[in-house]
Amino acid sequence: MIDLRPWLDAVPTAAVERLQGAHHVLAVGHENPDADTLGASLAICRLVERAGGQATPVFADPVPPLYDFVPDVGRARTDPDPAIAYDLLVVSDCGTLDRIGSVRDRHRELFEGLPRLVIDHHASNDATGEFDWIDPEAAATCEMVTLMAARLGVPLDEGNGALATQLMGGIVMDTATFAHPNATPRTLAVSAALIEGGAPLSDISRRLYRSKPDTQLRLFGRILDRLESTAGGRIIHSTLLDADLESTGAIAPHSEGIIDLLAQAEDADVAILFKEAGEGTRISVRTKPGGVDATVLTGAFGGGGHARAAGATIPLPVDQARVAVLAEAERLVAALAA
Repeated sequence: MIDLRPWLDAVPTAAVERLQGAHHVLAVGHENPDADTLGASLAICRLVERAGGQATPVFADPVPPLYDFVPDVGRARTDPDPAIAYDLLVVSDCGTLDRIGSVRDRHRELFEGLPRLVIDHHASNDATGEFDWIDPEAAATCEMVTLMAARLGVPLDEGNGALATQLMGGIVMDTATFAHPNATPRTLAVSAALIEGGAPLSDISRRLYRSKPDTQLRLFGRILDRLESTAGGRIIHSTLLDADLESTGAIAPHSEGIIDLLAQAEDADVAILFKEAGEGTRISVRTKPGGVDATVLTGAFGGGGHARAAGATIPLPVDQARVAVLAEAERLVAALAA
């Protein structure tokens, strides 16, 4: 069997005790949920319920159909259960508490009144609560929750492989099936343990990265056709407009993955996708190893993430946001050669 004991000291005892002491947990992920926040939150619910407690997975937005294969996904709610007296808020995969989204605004008294445990792997996360666990060395929050499960003595084959599948989904998503440089020896050991626990790695990878509806492919085509470059080709960028979704019949989650496709540009150091977001603009950034730190670029606009993958929401329309972000990106690229 895969032995995860060499890595279990990474799990803070305070975080373990905080989770063990809870009986009614509100497990919250970020808005527009992806496989990592979804898998981590659902897994936290399993850990709590295995110990005899009660847990509710909540996300501000409905879970996209892409993740229908994830066990327990049907349990996800967009608001807490009013019949439950929660005694702990567990926030998974949120670089800041603002990433929780509108559900936090709708239930601010509840969210601010509950004891809190933050579990996250974003390097830009500055949470400093006594029980918060931030580990930028983890490739995914699901990697951290796997270690939490092992530290609690929960078998990773719990639920006939359901727990392992939930957790593997997040790792596959955030490493692009181990293609990103964030995959470490610990990531691979954790993943091997999850496969041993019943996670169908090849099927998860196919569903997340090698299976797309026709509408999504048409959406990708429109975005790629709008591709532009600057700084002598060292910055590549494109834009997703609301009109693109309407014309292709796609939905917002179908834009997932396009930034990673843009990042495959051979000569570009920085790839940026601009997305209309109401009256503002959401940017997704990818950078090459040894080049621009994506958190520095997005941090200039109030965002964050990881050195090679980060994002931000800018309170400007796309045309204005594009000018501001490209100017900062060009400055950072030029500084590399200085």
